[in-house]
Amino acid sequence: MAKREITRDDILSLEDYEAVRSSRRASITALKRHRRVTVGPDVTFYFENYDTMWHQIHEMLRIEKGGESQIADELSAYNPLVPQGAELVATMMIEIDDSVRRNRVLRQLGGIDETISLSVGGETIAAVPEDDVERTTDDGKTSSIHFLRFPLSAAQIDAFKTPGTRVVLSVGHSNYDHMAGLPEPVRAALSEDFD
Repeated sequence: MAKREITRDDILSLEDYEAVRSSRRASITALKRHRRVTVGPDVTFYFENYDTMWHQIHEMLRIEKGGESQIADELSAYNPLVPQGAELVATMMIEIDDSVRRNRVLRQLGGIDETISLSVGGETIAAVPEDDVERTTDDGKTSSIHFLRFPLSAAQIDAFKTPGTRVVLSVGHSNYDHMAGLPEPVRAALSEDFD
């Protein structure tokens, strides 16, 4: 069974993390290969789990060097992104290198996080956006980063875990209407997030 919470006991000292950082980064890169789905030209979903969040916390501690006082904040920020056994959790990023185009596109995609869904064997699951912060401004500009949950029923989980099941990730915004089928290695990898 996958781990569901990162605790203080899971956090390495900065020195210990530096000693294993290179090998951990290589293993996380390999892990993420089958946890990434591109939908259309500009949107990428990164499906999170215990390992990706453990890595993220350690990288934040390494960069910010806040020591012991920073750890509780990082655990509080990233533990909600560890799936709890009956859901998938994804970071959705609108990735546009050109700043002028990025600004224009983000202004056209207000509320995009309310249009995301996952189809599993023909059943549609609406994404539930994290509501910690409003990600669309009053003038309609959306954030380039969104955090989403896909809660699945027991039957949907069984279908998702079945090899060959068609799983489709969709963005249904009027200004960005795209979908992508999950390749079989991605479906198989994400199946491990369920109890």
